[in-house]
Amino acid sequence: MRMDWTEKLLRALYTLVLYLLVPITVYHLVWRGFRQNAYFQRWSERYGFYSGAATKGVLWIHAVSVGEVNAAIPLINALRKRRPDLRLLVTTITPTGSERVRALWGHEVEHVYLPYDLPGAVTRFLKHYQPLLGVIMETEIWPSLLFACRDAKVPVVIVNARLSANSLRGYRVLAPLISRAVRTVTKIAAQSVNDAKRFIELGAREDQVDVLGNLKFDVTAPTDTTLFREAFRSHSGQRPIWIAASTHEEEEGPVFSIHRKIRAKYPNALLIWAPRHPERFRAVAISGQSLGFRISNRSTATWPSASDDIFLLDTIGELAKMFSAADVAFIGGSLQPIGGHNLLEPAAAGVPTVTGPHLHNFVDISKRLREADALIIADDEPAVATALLSLLEDPARAQAMSAAGLRLIEEGKGALDRCIALILPMLPPPPRA
Repeated sequence: MRMDWTEKLLRALYTLVLYLLVPITVYHLVWRGFRQNAYFQRWSERYGFYSGAATKGVLWIHAVSVGEVNAAIPLINALRKRRPDLRLLVTTITPTGSERVRALWGHEVEHVYLPYDLPGAVTRFLKHYQPLLGVIMETEIWPSLLFACRDAKVPVVIVNARLSANSLRGYRVLAPLISRAVRTVTKIAAQSVNDAKRFIELGAREDQVDVLGNLKFDVTAPTDTTLFREAFRSHSGQRPIWIAASTHEEEEGPVFSIHRKIRAKYPNALLIWAPRHPERFRAVAISGQSLGFRISNRSTATWPSASDDIFLLDTIGELAKMFSAADVAFIGGSLQPIGGHNLLEPAAAGVPTVTGPHLHNFVDISKRLREADALIIADDEPAVATALLSLLEDPARAQAMSAAGLRLIEEGKGALDRCIALILPMLPPPPRA
C-alpha cells in the first residue's frame, strides 16, 4: 500500500503533534529517573542515535518490557537455534526489559532501546541496523515506525498479538491513521479469535491475520523448582506461604490488608511480594515496616528467615521459580482497572491462582483457566482474601487447581512452532556451507 495524499496529511499532523510533545518525553524520562535511576541513562537511543558500528542485516525483535521479553524467550531461543547465522537485535522500551534481555542472553544478542515514534528517530534506527525482518511482540502499533518499515522495505510481523476491547476503543481516536499503519504489517499472528476480530475491526485485512495461539503457553517452567522450593522452605520454615505478584501501587494497601487477614488465621504465614515496578520496591519495604511487618528482601538476604513476615522479591527474572515456593498466588493488576497480568506463569509452576475482577487484557486466558477450574476470579479485596484462605485450608482443592492449570498449559502449547513456521520463510536463506 503506497502513500496517498490522505496518508501524507495524517502523518504530517501526527508528526507535528509528536514533535510538539518532545519536551514532555524529556520530562517523562526525568520524572521516571527519580524513581528508577536507569531512566537517566542512554537517552540518545530514545531519539535514534546509536554509538559505534552496528551489525547490519539483523533479525529484529521488539519486546516492550519484562512481560513481553519473557513471552519472547522460547521464540528467540528457537530462532537462534534455527538461524545461528543471523545476529539478533532485541529492542525494549523499559530499563527492566533491558535488564531482562541482558540477564537472559548477555551479549549473544544485540540490545538497544527502541526510539520514540518520531520519523527522524525511527529512520535513523532502521538505517543503523537495516533489519531483514521486524518481529513485534503482542501489541505495539506505532504509526511512524510501521510506515518507515514499509518505506524501507522491512517486512514486519506482529506475533502473540493481542488487542483488548479497551485498547481498540483507545486506538479509535486515531482510527484513520492507525488503520493505514496496521495494513502495512505483513502478518498479524493473533493469540485468539477475538483478538483477530479486533485487529480486523481496527483496520487489518482478513488475509493479514492468522490465529496462531499464545506463546506464553510454550514458556517452560524452570527445571530446578523442587530444589529451589526445598531450599526456600529450609530457610523460611514450614508454614503457609502465599505470593502477591505484579502488584501496582494502588494495590499495595489491599495486599497488606489481605496479609493481615491471612495471618489472623495463620499467624506464621509468609508473604512473598513481587511488585510490578522496581521503583516500588523500597516504598513497599518502608510501608510494611511502618505497619509493623518484619521484611527481608531477595537482593540482600537471599532467603527469608523463619521470623520474617514478608519476603520482598526485588530482583528481575526470578518470579517464575519463586512461584514454586508458594502454596497459592495472587496476580496483581486485577484489583484496579489495569487489566491483569500473566496468569500462565503461576499455572506453569503448578500454583493455584487468585485474581481480582479486572482482566480485560487477558480475557481469553482467564476464561480458559476459570472454565478449567484452575483460577479463582474474586470480586474485590475481601473476596481475594477469602479465596486465598479457602485454598490454604483445602489442600485437596488447591492440588486439583494446580493439576488443572498444568493440563491447560500442556494443551495450549503449539504457538511457538506455528510462529516459527510463519517467520522463517520471510528470512533470506542461510549461506551455503
